[in-house]
Amino acid sequence: MPQQTSAPATAPRATTEHTPRPRTATVSLDGIGDVVDAGRTSGYAHLGARRLPTLGQVAAAARDAATALRRPTLRPARRGHWLPAPRSVRRRIRGRFRVTSVVLEPNSFIAGPSSRDEHRHTLEALYLVSGRAHLITSAPDGQMLSAAELTPDRARVMGSGARGSRHLVNTGEEVAVLVRVTV
Repeated sequence: MPQQTSAPATAPRATTEHTPRPRTATVSLDGIGDVVDAGRTSGYAHLGARRLPTLGQVAAAARDAATALRRPTLRPARRGHWLPAPRSVRRRIRGRFRVTSVVLEPNSFIAGPSSRDEHRHTLEALYLVSGRAHLITSAPDGQMLSAAELTPDRARVMGSGARGSRHLVNTGEEVAVLVRVTV
């Protein structure tokens, strides 16, 4: 049998046109409530989104406040009590932060925030302005859980979920100045 060859009926066209591809089925998000409702208000006040600052923003606010408090004229006159930072210090802090400061005499201590304050705030940053101090954390039964030295130029960020109590102790021979920024 003779071999038959067939020539192509039409030669392929050399065009730059885009040839349409068959459409694939699109995924519908109608049945996924979490994805569809993302970003919308829920109608439930207790589920409203709250814009909380990040850890970095809290630490930066504490660093900025400590930088402003390095001037001795801005330090609190009353020692051994948490006092609101001077207005000029609070103005330097961007955001809705509560800025307080304390001056501790050598070998003195001050209690951390009370349990009433812990429920109101979610984050707290401590920053050592000058001097030497340690943060002591103890269990509700009084047993010491940890002792951490606060170092200059480092913020200590803590959450409000810790049980027990915290105390700041001036362990140096000079006056210690600390700043606390809470959200």
